[in-house]
Order: sequence, then structure tokens, then C-alpha cells
Amino acid sequence: MITFKINDVTVQCEPNTTILAAAKAYHLDIPTLCYYPDLDIKSDCRVCSVEIVGQKGLSTACSTIARENMHVLTNSPRVLNARRTIVELILADHDANCTACAKNLKCELQDLARKLGIDSNRFPSILHHRPIDDKNPALVRIADRCIKCGRCVDVCKNVQGIGVLEGMGRGRDVVIGPAFHRPLSEAFCTFCGQCSSVCPVGAILEHDDTELVWRALHDPRKHVVVQTAPAVRVTLGEESGDKPGEIVTGKLVAALRLLGFEKVFDTDFTADLTIIEEGNELLNRIKNQGALPMMTSCCPGWVNFAEQQYPEILPNVSTCKSPQQMFGALVKTYYAEREHLNPDDIFVVSVMPCTAKKYEAKRPEMSVDGKTPDVDVVLTTRELGKMMKQMGIDFNELTASDFDKPFGETTGAAVIFGATGGVMEAALRTVSVLKGEDKDIDVDFNGVRGLVGIKEAVVDLGGTPVRVAVAHSLANARILAEQVRNGTSPYDFIEVMCCPGGCIGGGGQPYGTIAKTRADRLDAAYRVDKSMAVRKSHENPAITAIYGEYLVNPLGEKAHKLLHTHYHPRNRTPIRP
Repeated sequence: MITFKINDVTVQCEPNTTILAAAKAYHLDIPTLCYYPDLDIKSDCRVCSVEIVGQKGLSTACSTIARENMHVLTNSPRVLNARRTIVELILADHDANCTACAKNLKCELQDLARKLGIDSNRFPSILHHRPIDDKNPALVRIADRCIKCGRCVDVCKNVQGIGVLEGMGRGRDVVIGPAFHRPLSEAFCTFCGQCSSVCPVGAILEHDDTELVWRALHDPRKHVVVQTAPAVRVTLGEESGDKPGEIVTGKLVAALRLLGFEKVFDTDFTADLTIIEEGNELLNRIKNQGALPMMTSCCPGWVNFAEQQYPEILPNVSTCKSPQQMFGALVKTYYAEREHLNPDDIFVVSVMPCTAKKYEAKRPEMSVDGKTPDVDVVLTTRELGKMMKQMGIDFNELTASDFDKPFGETTGAAVIFGATGGVMEAALRTVSVLKGEDKDIDVDFNGVRGLVGIKEAVVDLGGTPVRVAVAHSLANARILAEQVRNGTSPYDFIEVMCCPGGCIGGGGQPYGTIAKTRADRLDAAYRVDKSMAVRKSHENPAITAIYGEYLVNPLGEKAHKLLHTHYHPRNRTPIRP
């Protein structure tokens, strides 16, 4: 162990530990800005500068390795003056109209300025206004707020393996964005939103659609219904101060009722439906020598990635719509007929952990009638949190409520859709039964669980070994996609989720998502699954009923029209006008 001093505290750490990491272990605060726990160390902002006694210049705590007997000062006059100056210089080239920013009171730069006592700036503003990039339905880039910390570049390039964002220019003229200053809609952006998740300020945000929802809720001609994704029930509490991993399903439903929605439904219902359709599709491909491995299509960021960069593997991608889009199609057909409503009067809102879902809902293919979208508006978990605050809802004091029927009966298999490996596990619980096996199977497939980047398993389906793989983050998805394109993939079935950890780590989830946060949310999803009375999709009585009443057969004519779609190569992402 290395022994040294931070201020007047003697600390110990393993060799090759940074000063910042050692300080964190002893709860000694060193402020940071460009640093993010899951990303590479850049030491760009120098906010974490500390003084090492006997050393001439200041050092960055995030990148300096602790040494035996060194003495580190984190709050000396030199350090405090340097830190304050750095932040003031950043603010001089920053749009500081904080009350107009969606990250107001959640902004790391704002918080840092407050801690340093900066209520006026010694330096004049040198901000040069740049155009806002908002020509896509998912993300908005506001260059005037960018502090060039490099987090978005890092997550896009090294975690997602996309590299859409880059720093261009030199010195104070550096601009972060797509090459040649193109908008995101003209770049190979998948709209995963991981850049918005790690941005310390409000430079990259989800497209705010809350006003569209308020307008619909206040329109007496509209029948406004809402669906909530599996992952939202284990993350929304964080918007009200809960620890990561708190299960808030009942309070989530109660909050949506208070906001004024006519019906509150559960996307888990169509997650169960997805398993029936996708499971039958897999068996059909195995039986009829269809394109294998079959790859899941629940994640729109992954589908966008495949269409743009791996069009050769599109025959391998399941034709099933995502649960979000299946829900929208059923609400404007089955539900409309059942409730004697005009589909044109129904307004469908989704609450999703994902920014790419905003893009997915605008795809031209996602419309049963070819005129209006099946899902009208998609809100992120963060946007729902904003709406609750606007209404003055005290989330922690709400009394739990239940989802409405017919789309409220769900299973544990559907809940784990929000976790990496969850779609695969849900499918494995059901596929053997769809294959006609009489024996009951285990519901826990631990081999596809966890936060390892790529997970593999072999499952016995009635004497037939089925090889499966699970990948999360697009950098890992690329590895499996390359194998499929090259014809070297050893698998029969592959699940891909665009975001690290799956939907529990989605780009629209509460800020501050790191590996520990994902692990806590993941654990919560499996706890919900464990608590459910029914844990297999094919045992959901509401699913059996909807086939009997309306859909008739899996993969049948009506199911194909409503629940399936097609994907095609694209050089850029088309957007519904």
C-alpha cells in the first residue's frame, strides 16, 4: 500500500491509484468537471488541480498517481485561486442564462460555481453565438452551452464505438460536434443519447416534448393514454431524490393519473407480446432455414446502427416491432374498436428510458394507417420528472395505484426487458414451450445476466442446443455484427441493446448514471421479476385473450400487419416531417 497525506489526513491506497481516487475513498472532496467515473481520464478542464508540497506547478488529481510520502493540498490559496480562475474563464465562454436551461439546478458547472462562491465574473463574456442543432426528433445540441469537456466525444467514440462527435478547431475556437459542422440528422448518429447522459451542462439534451403532452392533456377532444417502459419503474424515483434501484411502480402509475392521462398502461404487456411473436419467429427460422442468427429489434438505437453501418445483416434482424410500437399499433386498432373510439382522437404517449425512442416513433414505417404515427409523443424518464415538478406532485407521498386493463396484466419476463440480457432470458423462458416441449423449464437464466459486455450461453431446447449471445453498448454490438456479416457467427439468437446496461442505462434516464447506478437498477429489475406471480410471457392470460379476441395467431396476417415491420439500408436517418 502507498501511504501519503491529503491536507492533514493520512491515507493509504493501492499502487497506481490516482490522487482523486484515493481522496474519494476517504470522502475527501476534490471538485471535478471533465472527469466522469466510467470514461477515460482527460484532465482537460484542470478543475481538480491540487498542490503537491515541494513541487513547482499544480497537478491534476484525476491523472496524477499517488506516491509514497507525498503531501497533497486540495484547498491551499494557490489551488483555490487557480480553481476559481479556471471556472470563471469557462463561464466567460458559456451561455450562463441558467433559468432557461433544462439542466438548471442539475448542472455540474452551476454547482461548481456555487461551491466556489462565484456570483460575479472578473472576465468579460467572449461567447460567440452558434446555431442550435435541433433538426432531429431525439436530441438537441446547444453549442453556446458547451464547455469542451470531451465527455460526449469519449462516450460516443470509446463506449459506443460510433465517433460521430469530435472536437474541431484550436484553442477557444474549438467546437464539439459532427464532422464538417453537420447536424446530427445528417451524421451516422444512432440517437442513443449517451452524450446527453454524461454532459455536465445543458449542451446536449433530449428534444423536450413536454409541451406537446400538456397540449394534448388539455384538449377535450383527445383521449390521451400513456404507456411506461419496464426500466422506468426502477429509475423514476431518482428524479425525486430516491437512491438508484428503488422500485416505484405504483407511485409511477399514481403520478401519471394525477397528470391527467385517461388510461395508464404498461409497456410490459407488449413486451410479453414481443416474446410470443419473436419466439415464434425464431422457431420458424430454425425450422425453415431462415436467416440465422436472429437478432433482436427492440432497441431503436441498435436498429439504426445496423441500418446505417451493417445493412448486410438486416435479414438477420427480427421483423418484430419494439414493445413501444406494438403498443401504439394496438391502441389505435384493437383498443379503439373495443372502447368505440375514433383512432384519430386517441393520443398515445410513451414514457421511455431512451432518446432513440423519440426517433423510432417518427419513423414512417411506424404507422398502421400510413398517415398518423402509432405513438404520438415519447417522453424520457427525465421529462416525466420535469412534468411532475411542474404539477407540484410530491412523488414520495403518493399512494400506489394499479395499471389499467387491458394492457395492465404483465409478467416478470416483461419487467426484465429493461436489463441487458432480459429480452434473451424472457425469450428462453418461453421458446421451449412454443416448441411444444411438455416439461417445465427453469425461469432463471443466470448466464445471460450481468454487466459483462458480451455474454454467451448454450440452452437445451428439447435436445437441440441453441447458442445465444447478449451484447450491450454499440462497441460490443459491432463485434457481433462483424461476425454475422462475415459469416463466422457461432450463435443462433443474439440480443443487442444500444446503451450500457440496457434500458436501465438508457440515454433518457436520470442524470448521474454510472456503473454502480446500473448495477443497482439491474438488481431492482430482477427483484421485481422475482416478486411477480407470473414470470413467463406465454402464461400471461391477457396475452392469450388478445390472440383469441383479435390477433388470432402469432405471425398470422393481422399480427404481421400490426406487430411486424421491415428495416432497410440508409445513408442517413429519414425523419417524419
